[in-house]
Amino acid sequence: MRIINRKPSRLTAFTLGLVPFAAAIIAYAAASHYRRLENPDDKLLPSLSDMAAAFARMAFEPDRRSGDYLLWVDTFDSLQRLGAGMGVSVVFALSVGVAIGFIPHIRSTLGPFASSFSLIPPITILPILFIIFGLGETSRIMLIVVGTAPVMTRSVAQAVMEIPRELIIKAETLGASVWQMMVRVVLPQILPKLITAMRLALVPAWIFLISAEAIASTSGLGYRIFLVRRYLAMDVILPYVFWITLIAYLIDRLLLMLSRRAFRWHHLQGESL
Repeated sequence: MRIINRKPSRLTAFTLGLVPFAAAIIAYAAASHYRRLENPDDKLLPSLSDMAAAFARMAFEPDRRSGDYLLWVDTFDSLQRLGAGMGVSVVFALSVGVAIGFIPHIRSTLGPFASSFSLIPPITILPILFIIFGLGETSRIMLIVVGTAPVMTRSVAQAVMEIPRELIIKAETLGASVWQMMVRVVLPQILPKLITAMRLALVPAWIFLISAEAIASTSGLGYRIFLVRRYLAMDVILPYVFWITLIAYLIDRLLLMLSRRAFRWHHLQGESL
């Protein structure tokens, strides 16, 4: 049997999935060890124990100045901004994307503009957002919206246009109105693809969130990373990076689980990453 036709068992797949992570940890530990042999005070590659101690300090020891548990305050603030930005983007992409993909006149009117706007690097208009919305929460949330909504809108519109024309014709034959077809035919077909678009949009959303927090914020995961970098506190920066990665991974898995449970028919044809 060819290797492309062999599927590993669940235990084997889980074990194989752990191998790259274990290899990365071992490689880092070895590099840190040999670098610290030359200079015990080296800050570039802190030991795993130093990073664990710094993470525990940020998570479980109150800050001397504010009394807050900094890791949890930063995580809450960042997730609040991320959720607000992605929520606005999803509503915008769903409403505008369906209209562009389903109604030809709206597609001709807004399609070229949406395609062109999605090509603008969002980080370049960050100063404009700060000028318009100030340095408060609105500008940070709007950067996430500007960075994710146009791309998600194009994905939704494309998913609508890929719906088999036969389904639309059958709905028209049965006397369905445009609104009924959008609700009863279009939405059930595109919702799993909307979740996929959300999963893909999480990567730029995190980038824009961290960028906004680094430039103009007094809290958040990005703010904390750029605050301690002036002290070369890699024992804090690296755990924060790992923490952000873990949160992003868990959100991605939760969205995939939601899609598999709510839209089993969409996942029958193959596996999803």
